[in-house]
Amino acid sequence: MTIVHIVLFKFRPDTESSIREKFITELKMLKNLPCVKSQRLVVGGPSITDPSSKSKGFQYALVSYHEDRAALDAYQASSEHERYVLLIVE
Repeated sequence: MTIVHIVLFKFRPDTESSIREKFITELKMLKNLPCVKSQRLVVGGPSITDPSSKSKGFQYALVSYHEDRAALDAYQASSEHERYVLLIVE
């Protein structure tokens, strides 16, 4: 059974566009982890929902596919993934 993992992101309004772009570009590199099924990881955005209130302020989405729960667990435990978790909560 394939597991689909979805994460929504929003940036603070004062976040510079260069920082946003770098974050998104580097986030896409997670597709190279062996626990991502067939490198199926997509980062989309920015949101074009109109009105923007419908998207609750979320601007980007990450969707990744994993073979099973063990693969998702490996993804979430990876140092590469942990790096982004730390950036997000700061």
